[in-house]
Amino acid sequence: MNRQSIGKTGFAHFMAFVTVAIWGSTFVFTKILLLNGLSPAQIFTLRFIIAYVLLLAFELAFRWQSFKLFSKSWRDELMLLLLGVTGGSLYFLTENAAMLYTTATNTSLIVCSCPLFAMLLVALVYHHSEKFTRVQVIGSLMACLGMAAVVLNGHFVLHLSPLGDMLAFGACLCWAIYSLLMKSVTERYSTFFITRKVFFYGLLTILPYYIVYPGFPSMEVILSHQVLWNLLFLSVVASMVCFLVWNWVIHQLGAVVATNWVYFNPITTILFAWWLLHEQITPWFLLGTVLILVGMYLCDRH
Repeated sequence: MNRQSIGKTGFAHFMAFVTVAIWGSTFVFTKILLLNGLSPAQIFTLRFIIAYVLLLAFELAFRWQSFKLFSKSWRDELMLLLLGVTGGSLYFLTENAAMLYTTATNTSLIVCSCPLFAMLLVALVYHHSEKFTRVQVIGSLMACLGMAAVVLNGHFVLHLSPLGDMLAFGACLCWAIYSLLMKSVTERYSTFFITRKVFFYGLLTILPYYIVYPGFPSMEVILSHQVLWNLLFLSVVASMVCFLVWNWVIHQLGAVVATNWVYFNPITTILFAWWLLHEQITPWFLLGTVLILVGMYLCDRH
């Protein structure tokens, strides 16, 4: 590997860290919107509508020569539909619904273990081209153990709730499948095209939810100062920019190495809670952080 490739890989890791750090901070902004009366599904829908419109406008203004509405084949279009479901509507619905039936600790622990499932899926589907060494497997398990230490924070008490835990596992599996599908799609289409299609199909497949649970916040609520600015951050930064960057990171690092950065998500969440909510940093957090960093380093070795 030459110096240019090492530099590009290092930059991809840095962008993965920034993306996960931003996603780890979104709980604060989402909490504010929830307190202002918006439901999780409404927050997701508004996030994706704003992100889709802005991304579409950007492409038409600056990338109109390469702009296209559909993919090259119906099989690719179907794969993009699956990306919109697994990385959009179904992922957010299962994760948010899980919080209604089980604890936040259970949900975080199950959802953040998705790199293990991503590694398993990649090994099953790409068993001829993707070979994982023993060191990489140990590194992924070590990072998973560190994530558990951070999430549990020394309180090894899990409240089992079959329905809630299954929903959380569904969200975990959705993100693992999303990473797996993204691996092949990024080889044929631009990051802008893929991300725009993910937003479109995410919005399209969330519509049946409103048949069962109708209702949407008024423009007065959406345009209120506290809601609008938090919604713009979630839409522009956490959705449009982060999805663009994350899809590019998967293309650069591969599905498994990129998804391993999900282990870092609880760390950034707790750091933001310490900074904004003055929550205490415990020795378990420090131990878990070390395990995650060492595990991610081992998993990235070839």
